[in-house]
Amino acid sequence: MSSLTVADPPTPVEGPGQGQAQAQYLSLMLGREMFAMGILAVREILEYAGVTVVPQMPAAISGVINLRGAAVPVLDLARRLDRQPSPITKRTCIIVVEVAGEDGPLVIGVLVDAVNAVLDIPGADIEPAPRFGAVKADLLKGIGKVGGRFVLLLDVQHLVSTLHLQEFVAHIP
Repeated sequence: MSSLTVADPPTPVEGPGQGQAQAQYLSLMLGREMFAMGILAVREILEYAGVTVVPQMPAAISGVINLRGAAVPVLDLARRLDRQPSPITKRTCIIVVEVAGEDGPLVIGVLVDAVNAVLDIPGADIEPAPRFGAVKADLLKGIGKVGGRFVLLLDVQHLVSTLHLQEFVAHIP
């Protein structure tokens, strides 16, 4: 399993549309749609090499991977966003993120169709999340404008915390 470790980025803007500072986001694909997540949460990017299915996990959890001896749950982002998962391809990867959990930091993999690039998005080019559409607004931090396109900025903390994963992770051997 090959991986890419992400370097320390500059300090991001505080919220959608605030200030002129730039924040860095890792852009990713689900089908033909582009999403992005704040790079501060990203620990590394792994080539997809399969997952081990664990019974009685939430439907959005594909299974677990062995990350340097630790069992790390893998969230299928397409399922989490109520979309049809794409077939696994050579571009499919797992983005390993760290979020705050009830009992301390929680490391989780996020299964995506492809990773594109790190985007620098000025705070002025980020609009608040809409209250309509195919993705629940509470799962988004906002919408970024990049090169004449809209990029949906995911709230990774909320994507993970609303699944109450720590109680499941505690039971993984």
